[in-house]
Amino acid sequence: MNKKLIFGIIAIIAVIAIAGAYMFMGSGSDDGVVKIGYLPSDHDSALFVAQADKSYEAKGIKIETVQFNNGGDLMTAMASGEVDVGYVGITPVLSSIEKGVPVKVISGAQIEGSGLVVGNSSNITSVADLKGKSVATPGEASIQYMLLEYALNQSGLSIDDVEASAMKVAPMNDALNSGKIDAMLTYEPFVSTAVNNGAIELESSADILPGHPCCVVVASDDFIKNNPDELKDILEIHENATNYINENPDDAAGKLPKDIVSDIEVEKKSLSNIEFVSGLNDTYKQSIMDFMNLEIKLGLLKEVIPENKIFYSA
Repeated sequence: MNKKLIFGIIAIIAVIAIAGAYMFMGSGSDDGVVKIGYLPSDHDSALFVAQADKSYEAKGIKIETVQFNNGGDLMTAMASGEVDVGYVGITPVLSSIEKGVPVKVISGAQIEGSGLVVGNSSNITSVADLKGKSVATPGEASIQYMLLEYALNQSGLSIDDVEASAMKVAPMNDALNSGKIDAMLTYEPFVSTAVNNGAIELESSADILPGHPCCVVVASDDFIKNNPDELKDILEIHENATNYINENPDDAAGKLPKDIVSDIEVEKKSLSNIEFVSGLNDTYKQSIMDFMNLEIKLGLLKEVIPENKIFYSA
């Protein structure tokens, strides 16, 4: 056979092989595993329940979950392509989209679910009493920081009137008990755990901003584009798990990771007080747009982000 013809055939085979490999890699992460980021919070219960029930395996989806302390860190990982899907607060999501990070909100996850907590001997009885006090949140990129700033604003104070600090969530309770901080604005189940241990919930996030959206499910634009079937399955899994939690909060509590649930009875109470949601109906999307406008007023966002840059549309 002519050598040129042989080399031509080899070249064609190589091109086909490379194209096939590219198409395979483009269908998900390099190893075919969907990487899902989350926070150590029962706000992400739909993810945990789906894992416990092996819902992803049933759809033939291999996942790897990666824990982050706050939403800012999770969104940084999404920006660098380390995470495909994330369960994360809406505040860092909006900030990231404003900065050009290519992600979309694909579903709601839950509403409210945070709280402002003080020690039982702190003599702090109102948000106004926080002036000059040390208050911990998961970080400036978190929705809890935004809620703190809003609560202070409503009481005639600003974030500059308190000593705001960023902390990992798990050690906050010990820091509060030992007097290292005067207050904390954190997420569940750490609010309920603190109250169960004698602390006082000064205001829940429902008191601060009733009905506010909190955690959402996001996916990178690349994942959405290259994995339409997996995306559809993930949304279905999330919806089914959400319905299960809302209908069976006590049973769902037993399916959450042990590093999040320190007391099963406290967790049952926590889950029953959180409204878990799925999907993106017009009412929910409007609540996020309203929340975005509030963040603009607080100076946390610079300008309005169009809906088509925030939400996934099938």
